[in-house]
Amino acid sequence: MDNKKIKELDNENIMHTYGRYDVCLTKGKGVYAYDDNGKKYIDVSSGIGVNCLGYCDDGWVKAVSEQAGTIQHISNYYYNKVAGVLAEKLTKATGLSKVFFGNSGAEANECAIKVARKYSFDKYGRGRDHIITLVNSFHGRTIATLSATGQDVFHNYFFPFVDGFDNAIANDIESLKNTITDKTCAVMLETVQGEGGVNILDSEYLQQVRKICDEKDILLIVDEVQTGVCRTGKLYGYMHSGIKPDVVTSAKGLGGGLPIGICMVNDKLKDVMGPSTHGTTFGSNPVVCAGANYIIDTVNTPEFIEEVNKKGTYFKEKLEKIKGVKSVRQQGLMIGIEVEGNAGDIAKKCTENGLLVITAKTLLRMLPPLNIKYKEIDEALAILKKVMEE
Repeated sequence: MDNKKIKELDNENIMHTYGRYDVCLTKGKGVYAYDDNGKKYIDVSSGIGVNCLGYCDDGWVKAVSEQAGTIQHISNYYYNKVAGVLAEKLTKATGLSKVFFGNSGAEANECAIKVARKYSFDKYGRGRDHIITLVNSFHGRTIATLSATGQDVFHNYFFPFVDGFDNAIANDIESLKNTITDKTCAVMLETVQGEGGVNILDSEYLQQVRKICDEKDILLIVDEVQTGVCRTGKLYGYMHSGIKPDVVTSAKGLGGGLPIGICMVNDKLKDVMGPSTHGTTFGSNPVVCAGANYIIDTVNTPEFIEEVNKKGTYFKEKLEKIKGVKSVRQQGLMIGIEVEGNAGDIAKKCTENGLLVITAKTLLRMLPPLNIKYKEIDEALAILKKVMEE
């Protein structure tokens, strides 16, 4: 089947909910992907951070393949060893207490919203149910998580949205204080706003938010869907500031390429959700959890994390020397590049030249595989340099 036929199938049969680049990827290995014509691309987008070890990592393929040949799905009416092992790894690594398994970041955030509202309902009764999120945040595309998202561009068409979400300005503690009312039950934020423009929240700000939440018995929810699993140079982004959230959500890179979303809660919240208060058919799928177990075992070591930080610094230093790059926002291997010219046009031109890169608002965005090699970084940046010069 040639590229023309593949695009015809897509256009005729799939909802046009994505602005696609003119590429049909058919296979990949490591940092490299190949289209249906055999053209080679170096991918520093990783499926928006999902392929955290690149394409078809040997150990990950072995883990999911063996599990798929053992038992591929278990209803949540029964116990699941693979999910239990993963949950233990996550709680030990974070100090959190319990895990809910879902299928996506949006679903993880839905669970977090429900946990916050039920905790407050159980303790204070009805009416204390508002959640503060930040301007330029992004929390998902379900109706509730769209309502939570602090970007007006998403707030159209799908009325009525879910009530109970208020917005404060990121890195502005007075804005947060002025937004809190006696109806507030939680604050929900990303430590780095990925879709919002790779905006990095200050450690001092996060520490002040934690203090205010403690004083008012307001839950602190940290959305680590994009920043989690060593993406920012810590297992989770909140660890840079030393705070301890009440709720942490994670997805994307945790599955290494398969759909997963988790909501982790601390000891105070471990019994808030009981039987029938929440659920999902495919959550804790053993094949997905087998892949996630391999991911956590691979990335959550001091040596691996140190390399992520070194490579992030290397990226930044090299990028800042490229003509047309105005500034670089970087934490670990989560990278936003402010450029002269239109970022969307530049990303499209990079694709034509064999470099897969994405955007975030007016920035170029890079989320390369965490195990990318230095020579591969140089190769990617050489293509970007060429495009920027042209």
